[in-house]
Amino acid sequence: MRDYFLRRLLLVPPTLIGVTIIVFAITRLVPGGPLERAIMETQQMSMAGGGSQMAGQGMAISEDQLDRLREYYGFDKPVLQSYLQWLGKVLRGDLGASYRYNEPVWDVIKERFPVSLYYGLVTLLITYVVCIPLGILKAIRHRTFVDNISSILIFIGYAIPGYALGSLLILFFAVRLEWFPMGGFVSYDFRDLSAGEQALDLLNHSVLPLICYLVGSFALVTLLLKNHLMDNLAADYIRTAVAKGVSFRRSVTRHAVRNSLIPIATTFGQNITLLVSGSFLIETIFDIDGFGLLGLTAILDRDYPVVMGVVLLASLLLLIGNILSDILVALVDPRIRFQ
Repeated sequence: MRDYFLRRLLLVPPTLIGVTIIVFAITRLVPGGPLERAIMETQQMSMAGGGSQMAGQGMAISEDQLDRLREYYGFDKPVLQSYLQWLGKVLRGDLGASYRYNEPVWDVIKERFPVSLYYGLVTLLITYVVCIPLGILKAIRHRTFVDNISSILIFIGYAIPGYALGSLLILFFAVRLEWFPMGGFVSYDFRDLSAGEQALDLLNHSVLPLICYLVGSFALVTLLLKNHLMDNLAADYIRTAVAKGVSFRRSVTRHAVRNSLIPIATTFGQNITLLVSGSFLIETIFDIDGFGLLGLTAILDRDYPVVMGVVLLASLLLLIGNILSDILVALVDPRIRFQ
């Protein structure tokens, strides 16, 4: 098993290189990149200032200025050569500089990383702490009042998109009732508050976004565990254990639940990317300057250094998450032996 996970770890660097090569090539091939945007902005400024365009070229900048722009944005070299230069900087810990913010990409990401990490960790913790016991209860109390009511609530929450629910929550709880703030991660005077007031302020800003993050994941984890647990409860080994004198409760907790956690462990690693990616729509609704919104803004603004930094970090987390999933599956299911 140790050799298997060592091989998986050794596959992480070439996989990252493959992913980043594809994305890097796409950023160089798609139209409307930073070079075209810079030329368009220069033309608009020239026309607004009454400047005349160069005769025969139809643009407000000279060929020498265009060459300097290509050099600034890294478009003066072939794609492979530019990628190797970017990769060399990454290996030295330099992700480049943002076109939009004129700051190092790592500093831009570092400012927004804790925000999405906070919402991701809290969402993940609440989801598994609540959904696993709820899924066990629903399987044991199948077709009872508790199961039917919880299923109705779960499916209603799952049917409503998180961003749509966020708009309704803001209109009702923030605008009409004024129980919660309309948006933001913390208040403007957060640094001036005491430790207790800061915790309360953070909690006050987190309630509505967390509800939107949780509605979708609740149904998936709860019903996945319930369905697999019901299959295991109907299996022969549970009936055999009960027939031999093992109590039903012990049969469920020691055997059926453990086998039912295998699909939960399989999908756990994929949720690692949600710790930072979040939902850009929810972040937009609640004006949360997080990692997901940063990635969307970078794509729209053609801020390719930030796009590459976001892709690199998200891909790395996904690969590590898949390895964690394999480890959890091996711990939960003793029949699994990776060779």
